[in-house]
Amino acid sequence: MVADQPMDEVALASAVGYPTGEVVAALHTLAVEYDEQGRGFELRSVGGGWRYYTREPFAPVLERFVLEGQQARLTQAALETLAVVAYQQPVSRARVSAVRGVNVDGVMRTLLARGLVEEAGVDEVTGAHRYATTSYFLERIGISSLADLPELAPYLPDLGDLEDDLAALEHRVGAQEAGEPSGAEPHEAPGSGS
Repeated sequence: MVADQPMDEVALASAVGYPTGEVVAALHTLAVEYDEQGRGFELRSVGGGWRYYTREPFAPVLERFVLEGQQARLTQAALETLAVVAYQQPVSRARVSAVRGVNVDGVMRTLLARGLVEEAGVDEVTGAHRYATTSYFLERIGISSLADLPELAPYLPDLGDLEDDLAALEHRVGAQEAGEPSGAEPHEAPGSGS
């Protein structure tokens, strides 16, 4: 209860002097017991480790008692930017801006400062920094890995198809700016018949 981040199973086993397998079994048993007893807290496996959390119905009471309005929530823009990074990582700021349709530099700085995203290398083609979510991000949203993120809506087009469409559009725009024919035939109005 004193750790400010999830504790991995090996570190916990080392701290208590028991084999890792026994500690893992005990953690799962405790998590189930706390859940069945309806305690005000729960033990969860998140971000590659284990941590105690306040159970959801009791969170507002604890927040009023401890935080007294100090909690700063993420803006809608920050949440949208974070979602793009989470689903497309590693990703450059330019790519996030293209997906969102707005400049995200300020929002990315906020997410970096809060420890929710981090630099994840450099794009070999453009030289731009790429970003990915952190284990703190996983912890804050209560999941163990990115595989636990919900799937994007099934009716959305495939990302690869969208990228192909974008590349084709960019090619047509570039050709038009250069004065070349686009190769696209004009559409006839319905019912005009030819």
